[in-house]
Amino acid sequence: MGLRMSAPELIEQHRHFDGWTRFYSHDSSQCGCPMRFAVYLPPQAAQQRCPVLYFLSGLTCTEQNFMVKAGAQRAAARHGLILVAPDTSPRGLGLPGEDDRYDFGSGAGFYLNARQSPWSENYRMYDYVISELPELIAAHFPADTERSGIFGHSMGGHGALVAHLRNPGRYRSVSAFSPICNPTRCPWGRDAFTGYLGPDEQSWQEYDATHLVRENGSTLPILIDQGLDDEFLSEQLHPQRFATACKAAGVELTLREHPGYDHSYYFIASFIEDHINHHAKALNAAT
Repeated sequence: MGLRMSAPELIEQHRHFDGWTRFYSHDSSQCGCPMRFAVYLPPQAAQQRCPVLYFLSGLTCTEQNFMVKAGAQRAAARHGLILVAPDTSPRGLGLPGEDDRYDFGSGAGFYLNARQSPWSENYRMYDYVISELPELIAAHFPADTERSGIFGHSMGGHGALVAHLRNPGRYRSVSAFSPICNPTRCPWGRDAFTGYLGPDEQSWQEYDATHLVRENGSTLPILIDQGLDDEFLSEQLHPQRFATACKAAGVELTLREHPGYDHSYYFIASFIEDHINHHAKALNAAT
């Protein structure tokens, strides 16, 4: 760490459904390096503060994937929601093994605070997403930070569920596409947690949504969409384990399973409007 929070630098922008899709870079104090993120400002943001909805992307993704591929801006413009999509890890640090694998290091921050060297100094995506990025959004964009929601895909679905379950009351809505629901018991999670967090498997549970919902419950209804032709479903994702934990904890979970759909953004784009509507109902509700 060591860098002060800076104002974001605009990299590119595109007019989009009468709003703007914009991409930014800033010096991150949590990650100790430049980080990138994307923002969609709906047309309503020109006149008023709007609710903000965070999307956390999956393995190998950057801040670009969701904004370019998901098709979320049309519904966000209709409901007056600001969309924010951060990158999935620090990049370009020169750490040994940083770019050797798709599921660890660059593009694979797993939305946790690493405790193992050499990752612990920079791989602090949990605090980045929970604290630093929202503070940046509040300071530089017309966001109503009292009305925030979070969702994500795959590794990012894991991140969104963990962010909500560890911080009750911070978000007004939560959902996920194809989330890694039980990372302490799947190869992706076990490999990443060993490298980032160390060998103490008990400590891994603070980043496992299935454990957290069993222990903490949920103050919000949870929506999950899962493709049944997802190539990672049986080995990596385990939504049924999460569903069982939700049922035991009395948590309202809507788990929708879709025959023929895979793990890709074709799947996300097919159901993104449902998720935006789910969040808008909570974020735009009268208080």
